[in-house]
Amino acid sequence: MTQAEPRQGGVSLTKTGADFLVWSHHAENIDLCLFDHTGEDEIARLPMQRTGGDLYQLHVEGVREGARYGYRAHGRYQPDHGFWFDPSKLLVDPYAKELDRPFAHDRRLSVFGEDTASIVPKAIVTQDRPAKVVMPFFGPGSFIYELGVKSFTRLHPDVPEAQRGTVAALAHPAVLAHLKRIGVDAVELMPIVAWIDERHLPPLGLTNGWGYNPIALMAIDPRLAPGGVKELRDTVAALHAEGIGVILDLVFNHTGESDRHGATLSLRGLDNLSCYRHLPDNPGVLVNDTGCGNTLACDHLYVRRLIVDSLRHFVMNTGVDGFRFDLGPILGRTATGFHTSSRTLHAISSDEVLSDRILIAEPWDVGPGGYQLGNFPTPFLEWNDRARDTVRRYWRGDAHMTGQIATALAGSSDIFGKEDHAASRTVNFVAAHDGFTLLDLVSHSHKRNGKNGEDNRDGHDENFSWNNGVEGETQDRAVRNNRIRDVAALLSTLFASRGTIMLTAGDEFGRTQHGNNNAYCQDNEMTWLDWQHADQSLIDHTAFLTALRKRFDVFAGTDFFSGDSDVEWLTAEGTAMSVADWEAAEGSLLTMILATGDTERSKPARLAVVFNRSHDTLDVQLPSSATTKKWRKLPSERASAAFRIKPRSVEFFVEQ
Repeated sequence: MTQAEPRQGGVSLTKTGADFLVWSHHAENIDLCLFDHTGEDEIARLPMQRTGGDLYQLHVEGVREGARYGYRAHGRYQPDHGFWFDPSKLLVDPYAKELDRPFAHDRRLSVFGEDTASIVPKAIVTQDRPAKVVMPFFGPGSFIYELGVKSFTRLHPDVPEAQRGTVAALAHPAVLAHLKRIGVDAVELMPIVAWIDERHLPPLGLTNGWGYNPIALMAIDPRLAPGGVKELRDTVAALHAEGIGVILDLVFNHTGESDRHGATLSLRGLDNLSCYRHLPDNPGVLVNDTGCGNTLACDHLYVRRLIVDSLRHFVMNTGVDGFRFDLGPILGRTATGFHTSSRTLHAISSDEVLSDRILIAEPWDVGPGGYQLGNFPTPFLEWNDRARDTVRRYWRGDAHMTGQIATALAGSSDIFGKEDHAASRTVNFVAAHDGFTLLDLVSHSHKRNGKNGEDNRDGHDENFSWNNGVEGETQDRAVRNNRIRDVAALLSTLFASRGTIMLTAGDEFGRTQHGNNNAYCQDNEMTWLDWQHADQSLIDHTAFLTALRKRFDVFAGTDFFSGDSDVEWLTAEGTAMSVADWEAAEGSLLTMILATGDTERSKPARLAVVFNRSHDTLDVQLPSSATTKKWRKLPSERASAAFRIKPRSVEFFVEQ
């Protein structure tokens, strides 16, 4: 797909006015509605002209940048047959790039014949202003830092009150200093495009704080970016100036129009049958492969174009480095299932604007055949939940985990090494926005989601977590210290793994959600980062780990170990692991020795990483090479050949 192809929607400013363009196959006619500068009063309703290719267009003299508008679509209203046309519903342009207000749930959005112009955001006519697009600030082995824009800065004491919780706050010097301190290579922003609350939340007094319920796929939510596209463009530039890339987490699998009882706000009112997936023999039933009420028909030509055009917009007009795709298999799904070679996945990776961008898939959804870890095409990286669970189970103390942890540390060849010359495309993580935080992972054996209003039924039940002897919060100093110790070990394990790694904001300093493992509806102090009580020792530990990854280039490798001097797996006595050692149930200690380049000394080196998951101090013997070099413990640089490894810890040694 190239820039020369005809547009499928949006507004283009001309010397005398503006050209409006919107797509629908099933609509009988579409009206353009223009509003005054407040977005409250409709000042014109103009019928659009249907052209070839199911496009409706209209040139309007005198329209300038900043004008407010929306659409009304006419046609049959027969939901049992998939037709949802209702001209009383004001519809947001799917190609809108800015909105004048956020979405808010209202029962009228779902009632036929109820006019919604007073409650629906108006699209704003914008003029594209290209960003400086550079090669992504990202490479093999990079460290991704996942964050929610609002939760990350809402309580930051150094960010001005008026700026807290916005995209612009990410460019504040105090925020940049923290990102630099812990060595972040790229921030991954949880969804920032305009979303709507799920309809069950307002009666509970709750709001969606994550944003995984979009309506307008290109427009940034005004609550997060009052300055619109310019605010994101300026923030990306500020992060780039510090050597930090920006990845957008985008949702192209469903929209907030939800199920049959949901709102009519945009795609549903323009062409429900074309834009969403339905049962093949019952067009009145929406397929729900997302668990969110509907599923976008990503294999439909119009939806495919909308997705690719949205990605192009964010690259060309804001300069972002790449994208993470929520519930990624839906991008590759057709009526017959998931296909690695789907036209939509190919259209994304082959587009001239997108071909060099970072592409990351969450490789699962809740539909049939929805678990596709390892099956996305190159160059997609993939969230690796198997490695996540392996790390958790290893440190929880589950039996027979030694072989599994070694495979995960080495890049998961069992998942990504299925083809000749394959490379690891893993994104390793231990915790993410959904699920327990790192601290909660070692503080709770069971989820505590009662405040979500669903009687603790929501969220995962099997988290492979442990509580260190006391469930939940405690004043017992020994238990609290043990939890911090376990968080440090989990961080060390993540940063000692080969491939791309991801950490969620706040996990580097012990954030807690008090046991809530599905805090999407807690837009409050539960999810807002508590900077005042950040554990500085954990932050220092994270900074040490990122410096170590940058010093030793072995972690940036994407090829799989051959076992021919590039990696050694040893026992506590410094001998090669035997079959019996690999199969031992307890497996208390494991040593991984890596051949690596040492950028600090510009020469080859050997790095030893020793994992002690037991609750006892253990002795370890590190083997010397033919040159009888000494091993030095990092970061102290103390030299020896035998060391004592503290309980529940990971220690690093370099041979010099």
